Amino acid sequence: MTFFARILSFFFWVLVIFWGIGLAKRFVHWMLRQPRQESAGNDSEPREAGSSRRLVRDPVCGTHVAEALALPVRQGNEVVHFCSEECRARYLSEVHRKVANG
Repeated sequence: MTFFARILSFFFWVLVIFWGIGLAKRFVHWMLRQPRQESAGNDSEPREAGSSRRLVRDPVCGTHVAEALALPVRQGNEVVHFCSEECRARYLSEVHRKVANG
């Protein structure tokens, strides 16, 4: 075997060993993890502030934002969410301009 072939063989086996260790770690983690509790319809537990999974769309710039992080404004019976105070101010100025013009 040439020197180059030995080096390639060494790196191949190092790669295989690291791959095997990674798979073993994932398997052990999978075996030891806690069973997840399904919360479908179970709203008795309060959610943390950052755990909202619902995305809302900013009507001004079109950005999607997590509902927990969005800035809400109530317009009659409707709640409109914004990504920033700048978008909220722009929306409110447009609404006031529309109301003033009739």
